[in-house]
Amino acid sequence: MDLDKIRKEIDEIDNEVLELFNRRLELVEKVAEYKNRTKAPIYRPEREREIIERLKNINRQNGGKLSDELIEALFSQIIATFRNYEKHELIAFLGPEASFTHQAAEKRFGLTGNYVPITTITGVFREVQSGKAAFGVVPIENTTNGIVSDTINCLNNFDLKIVGEVVLNVHHVFASTCSDLKKIKKIYSKDIAFNQCSNFLRDFGLDSVELVPVDSTAKAAQLAKEEQYSAAICAEVAAKMYDVPILFRNIEDDDKNRTRFFIVSKIEVAPSGHDKTTILAKLQNRPGALVDFLLDFKEHNIDLTKIKSHIVGGHSIFFLEFNGHKNDKDIQEIFNKYKKEIKFLGSYVKEADDV
Repeated sequence: MDLDKIRKEIDEIDNEVLELFNRRLELVEKVAEYKNRTKAPIYRPEREREIIERLKNINRQNGGKLSDELIEALFSQIIATFRNYEKHELIAFLGPEASFTHQAAEKRFGLTGNYVPITTITGVFREVQSGKAAFGVVPIENTTNGIVSDTINCLNNFDLKIVGEVVLNVHHVFASTCSDLKKIKKIYSKDIAFNQCSNFLRDFGLDSVELVPVDSTAKAAQLAKEEQYSAAICAEVAAKMYDVPILFRNIEDDDKNRTRFFIVSKIEVAPSGHDKTTILAKLQNRPGALVDFLLDFKEHNIDLTKIKSHIVGGHSIFFLEFNGHKNDKDIQEIFNKYKKEIKFLGSYVKEADDV
């Protein structure tokens, strides 16, 4: 088969795909009309997960060449694009643009999402609470640096629900307009990123260079572009955004470095059959209170996946996660028993057991 014939077949398939997309769009418009009439939420993560898992299963059964990862990436973008067509809702994220939180937001809401960068986690919660933004995307924990305290505080102080989680593999690059490392005088990045790339800095003799912490790795890339003999440790997308040459890739100490993000909103998510629930618990100040509380989970056969102590307003609280949805009978029994001690933060489709 010659190349021209192969290209012609590809063109014909693309034409068919385009026609199918237009047919899908007609149905999406009908769904949008129904949701507008009934005031139903546009974002239905449990339904989206059902679609993607169904397609993965069909692909496996038919011996398809697409991997599960590729199906997820491809159809997540398709679903998000059509969802944005239904209603172009505003999504607030901890900015600036090209930050890892921005990437997490795009992973869930697509490249055509209506995004607004916010400078603080509290600001993201405030925009969603006020109704200016429909969703907020904030970091909750990192493999290296642990739990993000500001997010825990906001989950305690605001009346919003977690409606989803996104887990990103965090990779850093070393970018500079100066290719001679000996001439570099400053390196910009977030303080966390410096910690995550300490081996690289030491191995290349850059640990003696002035390390300048900034608000974001995207800001670091911008400064590296503007200042001669400077460099940035940043995300690859940030280096490309500011057109800073990438000298080294994947410079982080831990190649399994991951960050988990929460999506918060005023809505709640229906069960998907593959859910995780997050709560805050402020227990009575008595001997054995925590032990009794945890034993209830064991007795109800609920799989606790995370428990972290945290200080909020001078009081010790516990951040807990477990498999299941708040509507599950066993979980409901615990919620009813500890009504005064538990703040329900959200049940949502589980993306990963942990970072």
